[in-house]
Amino acid sequence: MTPLPSPSPISGDDKSPAKDSTEHSPLIFRNPAEVLEYVTRNWRSNFVTTELKTRGVIEMFIKRPFFMLFSLDGPLLERYRRSSSPLSLQTFAAADDEQRFGERDSSESFNGMTDLVNVRVDNDFPSKHAFHAHIESLDLLNPLHLRPDWDMYFMTLASLASQRSNCMKRRVGAILVRDKRIVSTGYNGTPRGVRNCNEGGCLRCNSGSEAIGDNKECVCLHAEENALLEAGRDRIGQGTLYCNTCPCLKCTIKIIQTGVDCVVYNLSYKVDAASAKLFAEAGVKLRRFDPAQHHRNYDTSTIDMTLDDESLLMG
Repeated sequence: MTPLPSPSPISGDDKSPAKDSTEHSPLIFRNPAEVLEYVTRNWRSNFVTTELKTRGVIEMFIKRPFFMLFSLDGPLLERYRRSSSPLSLQTFAAADDEQRFGERDSSESFNGMTDLVNVRVDNDFPSKHAFHAHIESLDLLNPLHLRPDWDMYFMTLASLASQRSNCMKRRVGAILVRDKRIVSTGYNGTPRGVRNCNEGGCLRCNSGSEAIGDNKECVCLHAEENALLEAGRDRIGQGTLYCNTCPCLKCTIKIIQTGVDCVVYNLSYKVDAASAKLFAEAGVKLRRFDPAQHHRNYDTSTIDMTLDDESLLMG
């Protein structure tokens, strides 16, 4: 196998396995297993390599909790211009397609490995200075890229719980936590034993926005309600409720009554101000956690939004 070059550690005093190497000389390895063995022994130092080019090899490394896969991409025409390639644009694009998409059934293509990426950057910056400034702003050595803090952890679980929602109008998930331990989870939808909302179980949710003013009552339980009912007051006291959407007034009242100490949410809702006022009066802390402002290693695109469509505000 072709030797795998890797820059020397950014920090650390371990000697390189390469003969006559200095602290800043590349480290030379015969195969990926040697690389993995070496960096595992020296995991407190930082290494960079561009030689892990297949999914099988990357999966060997991604098992390690200190491994970060960084993806750098950019617009095709911009990359062609930067390359100063003697190839024609058509030939350059064909080579790019082969690398990006590979064989139809192959997972060794660039696109076939994007699900493994921790941090991705699209380099469409107008200058090197702007690009370098963005890289600096990512704070790549921050451990939050690889190990989420408690807020990110619980909000991720709340978002995951929301995927179980059967409500026609929106997906909401909630996680009730006490002493950093999960007490219960909940998501919105019809009660147990009742036909799912997305199968016609709730007439209000299935009637469209024009039904807002009629007499149809929503029979869906909210995610917060489900989490509270699942836990019971004795297990809730002084707990924290994570919800990907700010609680409505109906849920706010129940949250206060059951003794929750703090509520953390991501998405805005139509009654945020009213809920906040009630929480403040009752002495319940309310704060917003925005994953978009946090280092992360998962896709939050499905939860980082603002609910401003009136048709989504029923129930």
